[in-house]
Amino acid sequence: MAKPATLSEERTVAAPEAGRTPGPVLRKAAGPATWADERVGAAGLGKFFLRKVFPDHWSFLLGEIALYSFVILLVTGVFLTIWYKPSMAEIEYEGSYQLLRGLAMSEAYESTLNISFDIRGGLLMRQVHHWSATLFVAAMFAHMLRVFFTGAFRKPREINWVIGVALLGLGVIEGFAGYSLPDDLLSGTGLRFVDGLVRSIPVIGTWAEFFIFGGEFPGTLIISRLYMVHILLVPGLLLALIAAHLALLVYHKHTHYPGPGRTDKNVVGYPLYPVYMAKAGGFFFIVFGVTTLMGAFMQINPVWSYGPYNPSQVTAGSQPDWYMGWVEGAVRIMPGWESHWGSTTWSWNVLLPGVFLLTLLFVILGVYPWVEAWLTGDKREHHLLERPRTNATRTAFGVAGITCFIMFMLGGGNDILATQFRLSLNAISLILRVAVFVAPVLAFIITKRICIALQRVDQERLLHGSESGIINRSPVGGYSEDHLPIADGEAYTLISHNEYPALEDEEGVSERQKKARRWFYGDNMSKPTRAELEAAAHHAADHSLEGHGSDGHEIEESRRPALTGGKDGDTAQDDVTTQDGDGDQR
Repeated sequence: MAKPATLSEERTVAAPEAGRTPGPVLRKAAGPATWADERVGAAGLGKFFLRKVFPDHWSFLLGEIALYSFVILLVTGVFLTIWYKPSMAEIEYEGSYQLLRGLAMSEAYESTLNISFDIRGGLLMRQVHHWSATLFVAAMFAHMLRVFFTGAFRKPREINWVIGVALLGLGVIEGFAGYSLPDDLLSGTGLRFVDGLVRSIPVIGTWAEFFIFGGEFPGTLIISRLYMVHILLVPGLLLALIAAHLALLVYHKHTHYPGPGRTDKNVVGYPLYPVYMAKAGGFFFIVFGVTTLMGAFMQINPVWSYGPYNPSQVTAGSQPDWYMGWVEGAVRIMPGWESHWGSTTWSWNVLLPGVFLLTLLFVILGVYPWVEAWLTGDKREHHLLERPRTNATRTAFGVAGITCFIMFMLGGGNDILATQFRLSLNAISLILRVAVFVAPVLAFIITKRICIALQRVDQERLLHGSESGIINRSPVGGYSEDHLPIADGEAYTLISHNEYPALEDEEGVSERQKKARRWFYGDNMSKPTRAELEAAAHHAADHSLEGHGSDGHEIEESRRPALTGGKDGDTAQDDVTTQDGDGDQR
């Protein structure tokens, strides 16, 4: 019998695979990272946030510009706060600006001059701060237009839309408060304009003025009160709303534009780390650099040219910042209507275009998501954006609103238009009184027809393909052009527009809602059926093969972008991440 083999008591362990050795930075960060993970679960949070997918489209940068401008505002605002004096106490100026020496002015205006001329870098910081404020409101305005025209406010993002409207309103208030702090003649003129708006409010207008200004205009307290609002109250509200806005953005996940592989149940884009983090960080410094260059080379708000505020004087040709110009334009072109009821005077020429119109704008913006949901009867969740042309009525509404805004802006500069173009000021005002009603209606009709025409172009391209440039002559003398099928990626984009479900309700649907829905999107082109698409594809293939001797490469080449990650197939790229509704990535 053979002797049994000797067994070793030592276990055989496979040699570990060679892995990447952490660098010195990661080795140093391992200790703090482990400490944080053991106490607050930082690893789980980091895994969730660092792998969050962000779509890659230029229009999403508009919101980032607003966010980065706000950060720049905070940084430059801290610098200005150190030297600014929020006091209306009257002193005699003895600073370095020779033309104003010996002139009586408030301490607020004097400190603004000192920041501009005596503090190193003060003028640059002032102008960067002012440009950032203007850019902040402009970026929010453009961002809201992008959200509106693409339908990103629909369920479940109605609350985030309302937060955005509140941010826009607070941004306007914050900008106006900061604009008034220097206490120069131009900002005082704007403050007097707002005083007129407040006093036009029926019954309580006078009491509201006394409450705000601490007495009759201008009083001695308004600068210190605006200072408190500007550096404490409104910035705190803005920070809270921005945090809520970003939290809801993470909770709801990002919207994305139609394209191959993109649905309401996933997000296609790049992860936060490392791709998007690097891009966002670089973009922040680009915004910071651009605003710094603007502050260095583009003069804005030269308060030394206006002089200190004097209630008996008004700067000729004065214009407010652009976000308040439309309100002033509405007041300027409004007829001088007023009513006398008992012992009260109702100034409709200020109340309607100023207080009422400004309030009406934000109310309409705030409730619009629910109005459109009622019109369409659509209660579904939407994470896939619409192209503006696919919702013609909404796009027409937006363009009509922009047109009305432009008319009011022109009214705000009617004196500048009259002097520069040698026109009659009264004639400009009369024309704008009509144009403010007629121009938006014309813009609505024209925009809607353009959108519907573009829908027909898309459907024609989808069913019949793109022009080949080859003209054939028939035996009877007619001419026709061959068409080639479009790429799969483009076809997917053209066909992925939203169609609303039939109106259903347990209590029935009112006839008014049916008519409103029919008016809202009844003219939109319907999606082609599957049979129509298949018939069009077969017809295009047969026609391209038989019409001009093609060997089939045209069709193959037309499909290539969708397969190789080209312009119409960007989701096929290796470094693009898809995240489904549950947060899983692939």
